[in-house]
This record gives sequence, C-alpha cells and structure tokens, in this order.
Amino acid sequence: MVPRRRDEPHRSATPLELFFDLCFVVAVAQAGLQLVHSLADGHPGSGVIGYAFVFFGVWWAWMNFTWFASAYDCDDVPYRLATLVQIAGVLVYAAGIPRAFSDNDWAIAVSGYLIMRLALATQWLRAAAAERGQARSTALTYVVGIALCQAAWVVLLFAPQESRHWLFPVVLVAELLVPLIAERHHETPWHAHHIVERYGLFTLIVLGETMAASTVAVQSALDEHQAVAELLPIAGGGLLIIFSAWWIYFAVPAHERLISNRQAIPWGYGHVLIFGSAAAIGAGLEVAIEHAVGVAHISEVAAAAAVTIPAAVFLLIVWLLHARHFERGPLEQLLLPLAALAVLAVTFAGGWAVLAAGLVLAATVAVGVTISSRSHALTT
Repeated sequence: MVPRRRDEPHRSATPLELFFDLCFVVAVAQAGLQLVHSLADGHPGSGVIGYAFVFFGVWWAWMNFTWFASAYDCDDVPYRLATLVQIAGVLVYAAGIPRAFSDNDWAIAVSGYLIMRLALATQWLRAAAAERGQARSTALTYVVGIALCQAAWVVLLFAPQESRHWLFPVVLVAELLVPLIAERHHETPWHAHHIVERYGLFTLIVLGETMAASTVAVQSALDEHQAVAELLPIAGGGLLIIFSAWWIYFAVPAHERLISNRQAIPWGYGHVLIFGSAAAIGAGLEVAIEHAVGVAHISEVAAAAAVTIPAAVFLLIVWLLHARHFERGPLEQLLLPLAALAVLAVTFAGGWAVLAAGLVLAATVAVGVTISSRSHALTT
C-alpha cells in the first residue's frame, strides 16, 4: 500500500467508491425518515438534534474513508475486503438509527461504527507499514486516534442517560481533532481533483435520495387522498429546489482552491452542512406533503419551514465554501446570501411556500448564469 501521487493525472472515482457511496445513502435515508416523523409530529427541537447526531456518524465515517482512499487506494484484494467490511458496518449503523433517534439507544449504531472503524484502522496500519518517517507517524497517529475515539463511543454506551447529552459532543470534538493532530507535521497525499469529485458524487447521490423520497411521498399521498391541487405546487417547487441546488453546487471548479490542508480541511468539514441540508430538504418536502393532505398536524408555517430552512442553509454553506471564492463583483458576492434570505422570507407564503422557494432558487440560477455570461464576454 504505497501512497498515491497528488499530481496523478486522470484520477477519478472507482466503482468500489461509488458502491460505497450508494450503500451509505441507506443510512442517510434512515436519518431523513426519522426527521420526517419528528417534524410531522410537532417535535422540531428533538428531531433536529437527533438528526444532527445520527447524520454526523454517517458523514464522518464516509469522510474518513474518502480521504484515506484518495491517499492510499491500492485496489488490491485486502483493500477491497476492508472496504466491503466498512460497507457492512454502515448498514448495521443504519439499522440502529431508528432506536438511536427515538429511544437514545445507540447500541446497534455503535456496533456498526465499531465494525467500520476496525476496518479503517487496519487500512491505516497497512499504510504505516509502507511508509517511513513523518508519513509513518501520521498513519500511526490515525490508528491511535481512531482506536481511542471508538473506545470512547463504546464507553459512552454505559454512561448514565443524563450524562450522554454533554459527553457526546466531547467525543465528537475529539473525532474532529484526530486529522488535525495526525497531519500537523505531514499531509497525507490526497488528490484535489479526486476529492472534489468524490464530494460532488456524494452530493449528487444525496440529492437523488431527496428526489426519490419526495416522489414516494407524493405517490403515497395521491393513492390515499387524491389531493392533486394541494400536491402540485409542492411537487413543482420541490423539483425546482433540487434542480437549482444541483446547478448551484457545481457552478464553480472547487478543486482549484484545495492546495493544502489549510483550505481542504475547513472545506471538507463544512460539507457536513451541505450533505445534511440537502438530505433535510427531502425530509422537509415529505413533511410539506403530509401537511397538505392533513396527515401532519402542525402549522402551515412549520411545514413550509421544514423545506425553506434547509434550502437556505444549503445556499449559505455552498456560498461560504465554494462560490464566494470565485465571484468578482458585489452582485455576484451577494447573490446566494440574498437568495437564502428570500427563501426564508417565503416561509410565510402558506401553501405556496415550497413553490415560491423553488422559484427563488430558479431565479437565482438564472441571474447567476446571466452575470457569469456577461463577465465572460467582457473578459474575452
């Protein structure tokens, strides 16, 4: 397992990586489903907190594998088997999400995490065996960090219920510190273009899951209630939101900014909000559909906010991580933040809020394309 070259030409995602992403979306779907139940039942506070906790586990496991693979993917039999073990672990984790979400019972979820982390630690040991000097120390630091954090999650299972609420964030912060500590003297040889492609592909898959969940919700509502007039604005607005989210995310070449860990780590960490908000849009659309047919007993504003808030978060974080670094004039710089405010404002548009949010995002895309075209024409 020798390190890959950071300047390797034509580096792209492998079929195993794509398979890995698709299996992880099973856990994303489970987290979204639990969020739908909480929001529709009128428990937004506990629902958002539970969603944040379980989604962090999905994202962090995915991110750990993705950056390791970018640096050390040798695609031999042991590497493939270890990756398949990690996939099995995330499926166990996904099976434990409902209990973790509703009953604060993390036994199954942590068991799945233990499977994933053991496989990942094995991969880092292989990398350490092939490295020398600071690179070897970095790999071994990852092994120690992963082992300690995983031990902490297991210990947390036996902690008193009332103490878990403050112990969980402590272990979470420790997880986030592991890469910072491991790579403080030596950066792993991740590939910028490959990393950006991997993040883009996972964004696509999450948006696809959002589309699928919304379609199933519309179908179920039509089968049971025949509420076509109420569902059409939500369906149309949902399509516009998802289409526009795709367009906005892929509008700029993010790999050009990822020169070192100084840019890459905040960018990589920040994507938890992009992935989480993209998946939450789908959950919000399901809640809006349930409200439209009278299943969700919450206010109209609450049902609309389930869509508009994650959509606004998506716009702001994409602007923060991507767009602001490539935009020139003040209008370009303000476009996405102003669009996020407009999306939040249409929360009070009643049954038309989702459609209005979709129209705002579509208009944002149109304005952005127009500005970009004019800027390109002026420079050429």
